[in-house]
Amino acid sequence: MTLQVNLEALKEGDLPFVGEIPAEKLDIIEDDELIRSVHPLTYNLEASLLEDALLVRGRLDMPLDCECARCLQPFVHTVTLPEWTAHLPLTGEDAVEIKEEVVDLTPVLREDILLGFPRHPLCAPDCAGLASKTNGDAATADPEESPWARLDEWKSD
Repeated sequence: MTLQVNLEALKEGDLPFVGEIPAEKLDIIEDDELIRSVHPLTYNLEASLLEDALLVRGRLDMPLDCECARCLQPFVHTVTLPEWTAHLPLTGEDAVEIKEEVVDLTPVLREDILLGFPRHPLCAPDCAGLASKTNGDAATADPEESPWARLDEWKSD
């Protein structure tokens, strides 16, 4: 299922579009091992027909299954575009493709959602990373137990 807007129907007035697009229909190439798009893109949009353009505004949400780049724990990161807007020209050099008075918004949605993907997914901004084999949990390790503690003592003498 893709998101298609019928321009003839828009001549009567603005139209709401609420629904979801399965992740596989977005054709997202997953070249990052830490991010997987398996959940659908949900949208709540309103389309308006201008003189020579299509204006679409609303909200986009897409949960992503991620693996933290520091601690490798799985977590869900949601790409949210709360005030998404697309101004798509219907004429001219940059005109959007129109087939039988229908515009497919899926490529535009895909592009903007991809721009929201995290470059370096972290489960939390203060993630301590993988636990050290000697110290146990890196997040709860006592700084005095670190291998550098003895050097700090030596440096202060």
